[in-house]
Amino acid sequence: MNAISQFDGLEVGYDIPALPGMDESEIQTPCLVLDLDALERNITKMGAQVREMGVRHRVHGKMHKSVDVARLQERLGGSVGVCCQKVSEAEVFARGGITDILVSNQVCDAAKIDRLARLPKLGARTLVCVDDLANVANLSEAAVRHGSTIECLIEIDCGAGRCGVTSTAEVLELGKAIATAPGLKFSGIQAYQGAMQHMDKYEDRKAKIEIAVAMVRDAVDALKDTGLDCDIVGGGGTGSYAFEGNSGIYNELQCGSYAFMDADYGRIQNKDGQRIDKSEFENALFILTSVMSHAKPDKAICDAGLKAQSVDSGLPVIFGRDDVNYVKCSDEHGVIADPDGVLKVNDKLKLVPGHCDPTCNVHDWYVGVRNGKVECLWPVSARGKAY
Repeated sequence: MNAISQFDGLEVGYDIPALPGMDESEIQTPCLVLDLDALERNITKMGAQVREMGVRHRVHGKMHKSVDVARLQERLGGSVGVCCQKVSEAEVFARGGITDILVSNQVCDAAKIDRLARLPKLGARTLVCVDDLANVANLSEAAVRHGSTIECLIEIDCGAGRCGVTSTAEVLELGKAIATAPGLKFSGIQAYQGAMQHMDKYEDRKAKIEIAVAMVRDAVDALKDTGLDCDIVGGGGTGSYAFEGNSGIYNELQCGSYAFMDADYGRIQNKDGQRIDKSEFENALFILTSVMSHAKPDKAICDAGLKAQSVDSGLPVIFGRDDVNYVKCSDEHGVIADPDGVLKVNDKLKLVPGHCDPTCNVHDWYVGVRNGKVECLWPVSARGKAY
């Protein structure tokens, strides 16, 4: 099937925002656009850094929710699998051919546990996080019932203040329960320090992660003393991966946003005080938007409002421009300060979203662009999979 025939019967502007071969100027807005060159450079760069650190990279699929992006991360970045936050996401990736999937979250509802236990039958190694003894028993019962194996990572709360146990004694109790439970396999530790990912200053992030590394090291050593070796010691995000990767204790990173790079992550600084969207990774994801009104001389209105993005981490930034500024939004409209009146109706702008993960989840498609032409159209495969 060629790039066009697979979209036969779909109407641009009604079903899809563009077709391969179109000029970039013809893309319907608002929609998500991927700069394929920048995306590939980001993925390749992370892959090289991970190899240099001697660890593995399990990419976070909940960021892009795309089987196509995950496959690109395997091919160019050498990723070993994906993280998901929901069983429904994991099911999409498994059906899409991803064979190593961690639900980096707790799965406690009986119906969801049943679906998780069926995931290995789709050909995927299946892992899940646990922090509760009763959950271990329920996972075991479902795995036995379906004749499958569920691998378990004990989640440690190393500073995020969400899920996870907080003491080595609790880790040992859970480790022993998992190791002796039919249908389960003890596979290691999940220790993601999410609370420090967006701290601007490098030294602040470093201080927080040192606390986490000490907690994890103590737990890993204690497990080893009881005969339980950790195949996976996982964690790390775009804001901290170098700390975990060079710690000598983590062996698997879980970075997600590095591939797209949003405005919130872009603000954080490396050890030299440089923004990471200038020094580490490029902006590859944009909300393409059009000016739809300029009735006020100093104000342009675009078609990317709240329904086209998430603003939980701040408003989007207009890419490559310092003469205009996105200042507020309502459901269907974005307000752009244009003091010199440089914009015209139907002008297109690229917005860097404040937070890429929830922004991607409100769109159906990625439009991949290279050299001013639409090269590909990828579905946001797991869009809306929240259960």
